[in-house]
This record gives sequence, structure tokens and C-alpha cells, in this order.
Amino acid sequence: MIDSSINPHIDRIALRLKTIPESPGVYQHLDASGKVIYVGKARNLKNRVSSYFSHYDDKSAKIKMLVRNIYDTRVTVVATEVDALLLENSLIKRYQPRYNSLLKDDKSYPYLCITDETYPRLLYTRNHHLKGQYFGPYPNGRILRELQDIIRNLFQYRTCDRMGKRPCMKHQIGLCGAPCADLQSQAEYMDTIENIRRILKGDFGDIVESLKTQMLHLANELRFEEAEVVKQKIHLLEEYQSRSTVVDNNVRDVDVISILSDNESSAGGPVAYVNFMRIKNGAIIYSFSNEIKKKLDESDAEILATVLPALHEQTASTAREVVLPFRVDDIPDDYLQQNADPKGDRRKLLELSLRNVESYQKQCRHQRALLNGERKAESTERLLERLQRALNLPTLPREIDCFDNSHIQGAYAVAGMVRFSNGKPNKNEYRKFNLRTAEAGDDYGAMAEVIERQYSKNTPPDLLIVDGGEGQMHVAWDVIHNKLGLEIPIAGLAKNDKHKTNELLCFDNNIHTLTPSHSHPLPFTPQIKVVQLKPTDPLFHLLEQIQNEVHRFAITFHRDKRSKGTFRTSLTDIPGIGAKTAQDLLLRFGSLKQVRLQTLDDLAAAIGPAKAKTVYNYLNNK
Repeated sequence: MIDSSINPHIDRIALRLKTIPESPGVYQHLDASGKVIYVGKARNLKNRVSSYFSHYDDKSAKIKMLVRNIYDTRVTVVATEVDALLLENSLIKRYQPRYNSLLKDDKSYPYLCITDETYPRLLYTRNHHLKGQYFGPYPNGRILRELQDIIRNLFQYRTCDRMGKRPCMKHQIGLCGAPCADLQSQAEYMDTIENIRRILKGDFGDIVESLKTQMLHLANELRFEEAEVVKQKIHLLEEYQSRSTVVDNNVRDVDVISILSDNESSAGGPVAYVNFMRIKNGAIIYSFSNEIKKKLDESDAEILATVLPALHEQTASTAREVVLPFRVDDIPDDYLQQNADPKGDRRKLLELSLRNVESYQKQCRHQRALLNGERKAESTERLLERLQRALNLPTLPREIDCFDNSHIQGAYAVAGMVRFSNGKPNKNEYRKFNLRTAEAGDDYGAMAEVIERQYSKNTPPDLLIVDGGEGQMHVAWDVIHNKLGLEIPIAGLAKNDKHKTNELLCFDNNIHTLTPSHSHPLPFTPQIKVVQLKPTDPLFHLLEQIQNEVHRFAITFHRDKRSKGTFRTSLTDIPGIGAKTAQDLLLRFGSLKQVRLQTLDDLAAAIGPAKAKTVYNYLNNK
């Protein structure tokens, strides 16, 4: 047992250890502030929890750090190992403990949601704010939208936010059966939704057979045009299924997961990568990969024991079999049947999953290298020299600033600025801007405002890059040269119709022209020219990295502001109750209905007696 020099609370912890039962369950380590810092499961709680406080010298550095920060431990006894597995997953999601290895935020992945409405809709979303059944996550939006288009061509369903009382244009062009005008019964509409649900689950076979029966029925009644429409739907569905099929249809409902640990630690510590595939009737319904930051240098088996239940729940998987590269002892067979030595088609699926996770590892390494600017000094120097020549700059552009705006239809408008010093991100010089004077949706006004605010007081860079085309460049020129009287070289990065960077623009210092007032209200600006760069050029990659980084920085700031600005509930209508208190109550009790059912003492235990009395009186009087 460790002594007080390692953990000053060990005497109290030792008393607690004597009361822990030798049963399966879940344990939570807490720090002195009462915050949960680690959640784990065990077949024998007493042995597992006690092991943290013995043989201290044999522990890894990160586990030693955890042990030094433990103030208290609480345990929950459960009936079976499966219950412990599920409870551990739930608590990790709830508390996001500091020392648990966590999947990256799944909100970044796209989903399809069948909404919980009288006449449900099928919606694309990247979060879980809608009530309904979610399908996904999908690896990227392109695949998801392709599937959504196929479903749209197969079935008629509503997409309107609010149902009217008469048919709209969608009905007239054959995309909706108009249940709003009673042209389609609710039973017929729900049959359509059920077919969509089956496709999203991968059950193609029954739907194809049903469509074939319908086609033959129409043909027998000599309704050949309608039969042809059904035939086209069958071809569309069979074509999509054939592109997804990789194994025999007898592989009906299986999950496949693979893992790869990275020997090259990232800046935040060692990482692992997992790939998860859902297989239904021989087809890959979806496949996605995720990065996991190791907190306690866990083995691959320990990581899978934690993330597999989370992935199983996150994807709403119905599979009872999982194919793995090795057996995970902490996953009970009652929860999932493990196939750690697959043969035939299952072996092919595991190999495919491993190829996916290897590819994802390379992508993550490449992105980290770009973000951290891990280039050789000589290479970066040459790129900056090339940029100086390409833009005819007076000095080497060691300090490069780039701006970008972000908003949704003018709402929560913000801007961001990033600075690259010697080709690397200089995050100490990043700046966030809440727009003050620019009107909603005015991108030119927003750019003018933030540039003026930044350079009216701060040291100018060697080069300013605006995320935009000629319009944004003219705005920047007007502010810098005409308003501030500064000499900062300006370049622009324009995107094509696919929102991909495709042109580097700069001002031609030798040619000046009066700009027409109806185009840009600026009195005197140079002409703009295109700098020829190939997309494979390392210099192009450097500029693309700068643009991607400012876009990431601005949109992250925008999302933070939007999430804070849009969190509202009936609880926040109570005088003296803010968003933080409302969130605490909803996280603790689950819903507003459950908050209403609590006693005053229950509320006081969650948010303190003063606020509890305010909430209790308000809800009960109301």
C-alpha cells in the first residue's frame, strides 16, 4: 500500500477499500473537487480498485499521476459483466473523465435521422438535436448524400418543416405523396418510412422482392408505364447493392473492428486508430474510422474493451457477432460473440478493415504534420523564397496572416485570423473577432472591420492572405492602403464551384485601374492577376494549409458561439437560472419532466439550496 507522501488521502482511501465488495461492477475515481477522473469496470471490484494503491513503482508514469490525484472512489455493484460493460460506457460518455481514452467527438460525423413525427422526415444531420431514429455515422457527407438521393428516387416522403393543408410543388414533381392534403393515408406513408428504415439497415432483399411483385402486378393489369417506373427503381436499388457487396450474402449481420496503435506519438500523447464496419446481407452498410488518444498507455485490447460498446451503441448495431483481430477478454460472450480467428469471407472483411485503419493512420499523420508545420527548415525557407518571387514581395514572408468569416445566414457572425511564422502555425498570435459594425451577412463589411481592428494597433505581417477572391482583396486593399495608410502585400485564395482552393491571386503592382463603383465601391486599386501554381506544388499545399487552418479556426469559434447562444430551455426562463445550471439539471435528471418530479432536497443536492428553491417554487407554482 502506498503512503501519504504519494497520496495524502490514502488513510481515508484505505478505509474505503475495506468496504468494497468482491463483486462485478463499475468504479469511479474522483479528485479533491469531486470530479470523476477515471471510470473502470471489474469482475472483482475489491481486487481491481486495491491494485491501484499497491506496487506503485511498477506502474507507468500516467497511472502514477492518476493515483496521486485520487481523493475518493465510489463503486456500483451490478449483476453481470455485461451490465458492468454497459454502465461503464454510459458513465464515460456522461463524465468524459480525464484519464479515460475517448473516441473523438462523434458529432463531427454525418448521420441520417428518421424524425419522430406523425409524418416522419429523413434528414441529414451532424448532431443529435432531433428526436428520432439515427442511422450512421457515415464516413463522409458524400456517401450519405448519395444514399439519400437513392432513397429520394425510390420513395415519396415529405421534406417540409411544417405541413400545410394543400399540395405543394414537391407533390407536383412527384417527390411527395401529399399526406397534408389526405392524398396519401398515414398507413401508406408509414409503410414508405418503414421501407426507408429497412434500406438504411441494409435489408435490400425484401424490398427488391416486394418491388418485383408490384411490377408484375402492374404489368398484368397492362399498366406498363407504371411498371416501368417500378423497374427503374429495382435497377437503382440493385446497382447500389452491387457496389456495396463485398462478401457472400450469408454474412447477414456482423460488425468488424480493427485497431492500430501509433508508435509515433502526437503532440497530445500516444494515439490509436480504430475502424468499425457494419455488414448486412453481405454488404458494407457503413464504415468509419476514429482516432483515440491514449490516456494511460493502454494496450489495444484494453482500448477495444472500452470503445467497442460505445461504437456498438453509437451505430445502433443489431449484430450479435463481432470480427476482431484478437480476442478481448473484457468483452463478455453474453454481450457479443467474438470471432478472433475468422475464415473465408469474414477474414476478407477483417483485412479490408485493417487496410482502412492503416489508410486513416496515414491521413491523421499527414494532417498533424501539416498542422504542426513539421517540415525541414531548408524546405520551408525555399518555399517562402518561392512565394516571395511569385508575389513580387519586398521581403521574405516570414509572418503571414490570413482572415476568414463565419456565420449562418448572418446569425452569430464572427471572424478569425491565424498567423503562420516561418511556415508554421503561431497559435499565440491567433485572433477571434465578434463583429461589431458589419451588417448581418455582409462578408465584405466583416472583412473590412476585422482588418481595420487588427492593424490599427498591431504589428503588420509580411503578407496578408484573404480567404476569398477579387472582392475580398479589394476590400482589404481599401482598408490597408486608403484608410490605414499601411504597405502590406495582399494575396487572395479563391475556390472553385466545388469549394476547393484552385487559384492564388495577387495585385499587379505595375497596372492600376479605377474600379467601377457598381462592382466594388473603392476609389483606386491595382489590377488583380492569377499566379500559376499546380495543385501538386508544395507551395500550393502550404497556402492550402493556411486557408484550411483559418477556416477551421473561424468555424470552431462560430460553433462555440452558436452553441452558447442557442442553448435555451424552459429552465432558463426561470429568473436567476442560467444555461449552466439548466444543463446541470438536465444532465443529472434527464429531462424537464423528471426535474419537475424531484423533491426540494433532490434539487438542492444537484444545484445547491438557493437555486433549488427557486426552481422548485417556479415549476410547482407553474
